[in-house]
Amino acid sequence: MIAEILSTGDEIRSGALVDSNSAHISRKLEEAGVEVVRHSCVGDELSALETIFKEIGGRSDVAIVTGGLGPTTDDLTAEATANAAGVELAMDEAARRSVEAFFEKRNYPMNPSNRKQAMLPKGAKCLHNPVGTAPGFMLKMDRCVFFFMPGVPFEMKRMLSDKVLPEIERLQGGTRGLFMVKTLGTFGLPESATGERVAGVMDAFPGIKLGLRAKFPEIQIKLYASGEDEKALNHMVEAATGWVVEKMGIRVFSVDGNSMEAVVGDLLREKCSTLAVAESCTGGLISNALTDVSGSSDYFLFSGVTYSNEAKVRVLGVSLDTLERYGAVHEETAKEMAEGTRHLANADYGLATTGIAGPTGGTDEKPVGTVCIGLATPEGVHAWRHLFAFGQRRMNKAIFAMTALDKLRRELLGIV
Repeated sequence: MIAEILSTGDEIRSGALVDSNSAHISRKLEEAGVEVVRHSCVGDELSALETIFKEIGGRSDVAIVTGGLGPTTDDLTAEATANAAGVELAMDEAARRSVEAFFEKRNYPMNPSNRKQAMLPKGAKCLHNPVGTAPGFMLKMDRCVFFFMPGVPFEMKRMLSDKVLPEIERLQGGTRGLFMVKTLGTFGLPESATGERVAGVMDAFPGIKLGLRAKFPEIQIKLYASGEDEKALNHMVEAATGWVVEKMGIRVFSVDGNSMEAVVGDLLREKCSTLAVAESCTGGLISNALTDVSGSSDYFLFSGVTYSNEAKVRVLGVSLDTLERYGAVHEETAKEMAEGTRHLANADYGLATTGIAGPTGGTDEKPVGTVCIGLATPEGVHAWRHLFAFGQRRMNKAIFAMTALDKLRRELLGIV
C-alpha cells in the first residue's frame, strides 16, 4: 500500500507557516506499514486542488490531505473534492451534529458560517472532530481512498490517531507489514564525512535503507527496514546498528534517538553524580538543554551565566591575575570557571564555557568561533580550546554548547 500526503493552504505554500503536519503523518503511516511516496503542497485555489486530487486518485492507494476545512470562503477542500469526484455538496447529518456538538459543549453560539463545515461531498464518510469545529471526511476517488483532516496540528493529530489510522488498518485487511526505524545520534563529524563512513551499510545489510539528517550540530543516522518477520527485522536492525557504531566509534552518543543532554543526564544519574554549569559565550544554552530533560533535578544543581569578567570573579572566584594574564577566553580561565562553579554548588562535576560567538570580538589570536571549555571533576580539572568556522552567532553558540556536553559525556564514560 502506497500513500501520499497533501498539505493545502496559501500560508503553507508561501512559507508563512511551517508544515509540521506532513512530517508527523509520514512517521505515523510508516509505523503502520504504509509506504509514503510523495509529499505535495498547493494553495487555496479551486482548480489547482481539483487537479491534484484527480492526479493522486489515479496513482496512490491512500491520500492524507490537511487544511481547507474551515468556515471561511478560502476553505475550498470540500468543494474541490466534490468537483474532482463529480458529485454534489450536501448537508451531512453526522458532520452537522459534530459541528453543533462542539459549540454546545462549550456554550458558544454557533455562527451561520460554521454550517458550511457540515457540507460534504455526497458519498463521503464523516470523521468526527472532538477538539475543533471542522469535521474531517473520507472518500474514494478512482483507486485512492482520501482522508481529509483539519490543518490545525492538534486537531489533525487527534483525528489521525482516533479515526484515520484505524480506517487504514481496516483497508490493509490484515496484510499490514512491519516498519522499523533506528535513529543514532552522532556528533563530531560533518554530514559528508558521516555519510562516507556509513555508506556501506546497505551493501552489508541489503534489507536496510540508510538516511542522514543534519539536525545541527548533531547528525542523525537513520536505519529503515520493512518486512513481515518481526524477529528477523529486529535482528537485522540491531546488527546494522552495531556495524554503524563500529564505523563511527565514540562519535555515536545515542542509539535510541535520545538527545545529547538526555544521554548526559542518564550517565550522571547512573553514577549518582551532580553537575553545576558556568556559561559565558553559550549564555545559558547548556543549562536550558539539561533542564529540558524531565527528572534533571536528580543531578543538576546550579547554573550561572557569568558573562562579564566581574561576574566571573565575584561569583565563580576566577582570579584577576588569570584574566589579566590570559584574558576571558582561555583554557586557564575556563578551568577556574569550572572549578569555581563546582565548589559553589558542592557538585561532583563543574562544566564551563568561554568564547567568542561573533560576528564581532575576534582577534588574530582568538578569532570568532573560538571556545574554551573547562571541566572540573573529582580527580582534577581539564580544559580544551576549539575553533569552529561558522559565521553565524547562533550556530557558534549551539556547537559550543554541544561540544561542552560531549566533553562531559566522554568524561563520564571514561574516554576523555
